[in-house]
Amino acid sequence: MGLFDGYDYGPQGYSDQGGLIDRLLSQLQAQAPPMSGELAAAMVEQELGAPPEQLFVEWDPIPIAAASIGQVHRALWWDPVVQQERAVAVKVQYPGAADAIQADLANVDLLGSIMTQLFRGLDPAQMIAEIRARIGEELDYGIEAANQRAFAEFYVGHPFIHVPSVIDALSTTRVLTSELATGATWADLLTWDQREKDLAAEAIFRFVFRSLYRFHAFNGDPHPGNYLFRPGGQVTFLDFGLVKHFDTQAMATFQSMIRYAVLEPDHAEFRSAVESAGLLRAGAPVSTEEVGRYFEHFYEAVRADTTITWTPEYASATVRQTFDRNSPIAQYATVPADFVIIQRINLGLYAILGQLRATADYRKVAEELWPMVNGPPSTPMGEAEAGWLAARADPS
Repeated sequence: MGLFDGYDYGPQGYSDQGGLIDRLLSQLQAQAPPMSGELAAAMVEQELGAPPEQLFVEWDPIPIAAASIGQVHRALWWDPVVQQERAVAVKVQYPGAADAIQADLANVDLLGSIMTQLFRGLDPAQMIAEIRARIGEELDYGIEAANQRAFAEFYVGHPFIHVPSVIDALSTTRVLTSELATGATWADLLTWDQREKDLAAEAIFRFVFRSLYRFHAFNGDPHPGNYLFRPGGQVTFLDFGLVKHFDTQAMATFQSMIRYAVLEPDHAEFRSAVESAGLLRAGAPVSTEEVGRYFEHFYEAVRADTTITWTPEYASATVRQTFDRNSPIAQYATVPADFVIIQRINLGLYAILGQLRATADYRKVAEELWPMVNGPPSTPMGEAEAGWLAARADPS
């Protein structure tokens, strides 16, 4: 697993879609073996001031899952507020993980050097700075807890999206305790019928883009191990260590690109938008039509109001286009800070939807989520979400 991966619940059939950046970033993981039960307990005592046998009613010394820089233990905790036992998941960071990763950050400079050789127009400075910042945040479970808490509050009461609550009293910079989430794994989902796969895919799509366009935050690790599933499109989202928050200007840029690529197609206006965003060097010696055709690929699934099926082939083509150093556009393109993590949509989310062969009218679903359209519900899940939104807006 790479540093940007989430919980590893088993074979995912995903990593080959990750592309060059993911493969290079995977080198940044601290190569620590799983902790023994004794070492994990010692870490808990060091961080929380008492051994787990005193903090919890029950503590399982055998980890239930592995995260990129830590491992997860199941425990039973007496909640003094509700006066009852609660099952919790305790993520414990590997000793020395921070030091090992900081030492390996030299690989980020190597990444910039390699990318510059592949793409002559690339200025790696912003990309490297952004990767360093996000990696630094992943090492601090206090930041992850704040991210997870914010997402949980945003989606409270949601009909099919669930984010586990954080147990603040049992969380530090190196220990993160959350309610224990249960459900089927990605490998399980792949054995379910297509209808269930379609519902799960729609839930993931809605989570990604509602979070981005309405909450102005992107959980930047769309990895299959970060989801747990229940029938009917119920999805629990895990691991909030890699979250990017966007300001008003960035959101205006994203919306402008959608407007001129999809809603009001205009190659000249779209080129102006991507140049203003810093994605393309201003005045690059390529035609405006070439610019439009190059970027249109990334919006293909939502360009037409029709039922489509995501495919692995589309996901693979997206990766190839992103890293096609022979493209005349790519030679004048770069990756501004706001687009480093958002690129995970193209390289991660599309691969997930393709593997599920998700089928729906995704243009209609997207129009529900785009603020500049604010379209009506287009599916039963959309109807359920509309009811949730109405309840949130009701002062009573």
